[in-house]
Amino acid sequence: MIKAKKSLGQNFLKDKNILKKIANLSNIEDKVVLEIGPGTGNLTSYILNKKPKKVFVIEKDNEFATNLKNKFQDKLIIINEDVLKVDETIISKDKVTVFGNLPYNISTEILSKWIINLKDFFWFECLILMFQKEVADRIIAEFNTKKYGRLSIICNWRLNIKKICDIKPNAFSPKPKVDSSLLTFYPKKKFIKIKDPKNLETITRIFFNQRRKMLKKPFNQLFNGDHRVLKKLKIDTALRPQNLNLETYYRLACEYEKLRS
Repeated sequence: MIKAKKSLGQNFLKDKNILKKIANLSNIEDKVVLEIGPGTGNLTSYILNKKPKKVFVIEKDNEFATNLKNKFQDKLIIINEDVLKVDETIISKDKVTVFGNLPYNISTEILSKWIINLKDFFWFECLILMFQKEVADRIIAEFNTKKYGRLSIICNWRLNIKKICDIKPNAFSPKPKVDSSLLTFYPKKKFIKIKDPKNLETITRIFFNQRRKMLKKPFNQLFNGDHRVLKKLKIDTALRPQNLNLETYYRLACEYEKLRS
C-alpha cells in the first residue's frame, strides 16, 4: 500500500460525493484535461468517466507515477516531474481544464507561477483547485480586510474567482489538520494591461512588506516621492496597504512601468 508523504504535502481526497462534484464542475467531454498531483488517482477516475479527449497528469512522486501507469494504462499521459519546473503552456495545443488538489506546502507558489507567467493568451479554460481554507480566504479576500494582500491582488488581476465550498479534514486521507476550500478560476475578458507581471509582484511585495505601516514609505521607495502619481490615482499616503483596492494596485504597476521605461 502506497502511503502519502508529508514532505510533499500529500493529503488525498477520498470522499466520493466531493470527487464527483469536482469532476462535474466543468464540461470536459472531448476536452483536454490536466490534473496536478493525482496521487492515488481517486479524482482521475471520475475525470476519465467524463470522457475527455486527453488527460495529462503531473505527478512528482516516482512511486505514485508508476502506480498511475499500472492502474490507468494508456488512458493517461503521465509527466513525472515537479510541477514548478514544468512549462504548462506547451503541454497541449488545445486549452486545458486544470484540476488540482494542490500540495498545500507549495500551492501559492504554483498559482503565482501560473499567473505571473501568463502571456497574451490563456493556456487554460479554467482552473479547479483545492487549497487550505486559510489560503483560499486570502485569495478571495476583499480590500479593507485583514486577509487582503499580495495573493488577493495577483490572483484577481486576470481571473474571475469563485468559491465552491469548504471541505472538512475527514474527507481526506490522511486527515489534514485544517479545513480546505475548493475554488474555480476563469479568465477575465477585460483587465488592466501590465507589460511585465513581475512589476505587479514587485509593487505588492514592497507595499505589503510592512502591511501595518502607512503607504508613504513604500510609495517613496517605488516612485521617489512623485506626487503626480498620488494625485492621478487619488492615493492618500496616510492609508495602509490593505486600504487600496485591486484596480489601484494594477494602475500603480502601470505607473511603475512608465517610470522605469
